Amino acid sequence: MFDGSAAGSEPSQPAPMLPRHCTVLIVGAGPAGSATARLLARAGIDVLLIDQHPLGRDKVCGDGLIPDAHAALARLGLLEQVMARAQRASHVACIGPRGGRVDVPGHLAVLPRRELDALLCLAAQEAGARFVAPARFEAPLIDDAGKVVGATIRLDERTIEVAADWVILATGAQPKALMSAGLCERQSPSCVALRGYVSAPGLAGRIKALELVWSRAVRPGYGWIFPAPDGSFNIGVGVTDSHATSTGAKKDLNLRSIFEAFVRDYPNAALLMREGELIGGDLKGAPLRCNLEGSRWTRPGLMVTGEAAGSTYSFTGEGIGKAMETGMLAADAILCGREKGWDETRTREAYEAGLAALKPRFALYETANRINAFPVLADLLIWRARHSPRLLNRMAGVINETSNPGQLVSLKGLARLITEWN
Repeated sequence: MFDGSAAGSEPSQPAPMLPRHCTVLIVGAGPAGSATARLLARAGIDVLLIDQHPLGRDKVCGDGLIPDAHAALARLGLLEQVMARAQRASHVACIGPRGGRVDVPGHLAVLPRRELDALLCLAAQEAGARFVAPARFEAPLIDDAGKVVGATIRLDERTIEVAADWVILATGAQPKALMSAGLCERQSPSCVALRGYVSAPGLAGRIKALELVWSRAVRPGYGWIFPAPDGSFNIGVGVTDSHATSTGAKKDLNLRSIFEAFVRDYPNAALLMREGELIGGDLKGAPLRCNLEGSRWTRPGLMVTGEAAGSTYSFTGEGIGKAMETGMLAADAILCGREKGWDETRTREAYEAGLAALKPRFALYETANRINAFPVLADLLIWRARHSPRLLNRMAGVINETSNPGQLVSLKGLARLITEWN
């Protein structure tokens, strides 16, 4: 059984060495890459997992674990270890521009990505994957037929060629690796976010829910405060649709000004920043890739997974669970292909079919993203949910992925908001 007790540490490691061949080379040791590596290694596949940062690196994220993340962690055999370290929560508090609030029930938790990612990476190694860091993907190796057969990796001052039957890019929102692999369709992100950690043990009993805040101050995005372990809080703002047009032109956004407006506008944010102490230096920003868009998913010999494939929901900004889910789809396709004797093309088709099956749900969350552009809709939803147990159940279903989030803000859904009273 994997012991996650060392997940928050940064153990000293010998000078990294790269093997010259592996069956599957996974680039990126975040949730997607480590989940893929653990499933494949557990099945006896020779896996090399690399990352440009050492174990224990920080990652800008809201850190929220909703039910899809719980399900993925359960399949990986890691839910118990993660929940032992995480801060549990029983509700998402939705707060509208006029201050209205409704608490939506759910099975929720918060664990900083520094700890979660380290735990997942150690679990992949426990299953048999080899991990090398810091090692940077430079470019794919391509044979005469155009198939990816490995990658060029930068290690220390050396450039090393590693042959592999499969290369999986789990490189997150930054487009450089996708561009090197010829798979980037849009360089600019779908959304951007800024977050910090604040230590405020005195507020731990006051802020218990995962608070999502819509207001004109952060339009077309939202603010959040998530209670984390040890009396700390993850506070931040996210702005959706940060690329202005279909051409990917970047909007002129000042996230720090938006964060400051959030703190001025929302009392709990002001209280937290006034009474708490910012941990780890300054606020940090990051891009997000959403809606399973912005890149091609495969090319011969290579798959793209996690946020590199756009695995984040635009409405909520949640991406940890879906990153792991897409990574496990890649592992499933490779394992099924080996078992059934599929060729490379059939294996990639199976992976793409798995992602395509997820695509409609991402479209529903994109429809629900109207709330971020028009926060008055949040006021209406919150007001009605306070008087309608049926609507509150539907909102809980959005968290659990059993309800259609798009219906909440469709014409039919808005009509139901007005006419339903139970």
